[in-house]
Amino acid sequence: MTDVTQPLSLGFSPCPNDTFIFHALVHGLVPEAPLFAPPRLEDVETLNQWALAGRLDVSKLSFHALGHVLDQYVLLGAGAALGRGCGPLLVAREPIDPAQLAGRRLAVPGRYTTAAMLLGLFAPACRNPEVIRFNRIMPALVRGEIDAGVIIHESRFTYRDHGLVLLADLGAWWEKSSGLPIPLGGIAARRSLGKERLTAIEQAIRQSVEAALADPTPAMPYIRRHAGELNEKVLRSHIELYVNHFSMELGDEGRAAITEFLRRGRQAGLLPPLSTAGLLA
Repeated sequence: MTDVTQPLSLGFSPCPNDTFIFHALVHGLVPEAPLFAPPRLEDVETLNQWALAGRLDVSKLSFHALGHVLDQYVLLGAGAALGRGCGPLLVAREPIDPAQLAGRRLAVPGRYTTAAMLLGLFAPACRNPEVIRFNRIMPALVRGEIDAGVIIHESRFTYRDHGLVLLADLGAWWEKSSGLPIPLGGIAARRSLGKERLTAIEQAIRQSVEAALADPTPAMPYIRRHAGELNEKVLRSHIELYVNHFSMELGDEGRAAITEFLRRGRQAGLLPPLSTAGLLA
């Protein structure tokens, strides 16, 4: 068992939705929250890789990565990113028939990202896409280094500004084929922490979300500091798109979406066989 006197290690991305969600928690504004060490803010694929290595106690990760680590980690019911109209986009410099993608130079923002698994489900013939950090995919497209790429985060708001065209909305494809919201990423914690601590962590994250939704103003300097070059309009659009009722509580629909996503991943050979461990804390 983990030593309850030691602060918990925590990781999440510098994206506006994550800094929005975790602001109150990491700034001591959640009463009686478990003790956390200063958080590590890293891109989601780094966090995915760290989850595979079992590095952090509590971490944001892609649902694709979650399917690989369910023996060690359990999903928390708060802090997740699911929704409709918010999935990854497959874009290019010029129109390409998605049926003709096989053999093209494709890029994904991380091998264990949800974006990569969605591409594998959408276009199974597209094997071994190149892995490029999420914020470098559009520049690589503009330079002609790749033919098409799957973009995430704020890129969905700005790809047209780079002269790129949409080939497929992978989130919309998922929603149409499954009838469910697209599960992008969630917060996982070590199973070894035990039920009582897992419940306390989940509740603290939920309270942090509640605080940000009730009054976003205190969180905005923290969010801007980590948002890079995002302008105010894009920053707020990003938060509104990715922070919603699923971030407060997955609910039946959220759990169904994640379960179906993992089932399809296993069926397609993109995930290991079903873990005997439960999905949720």
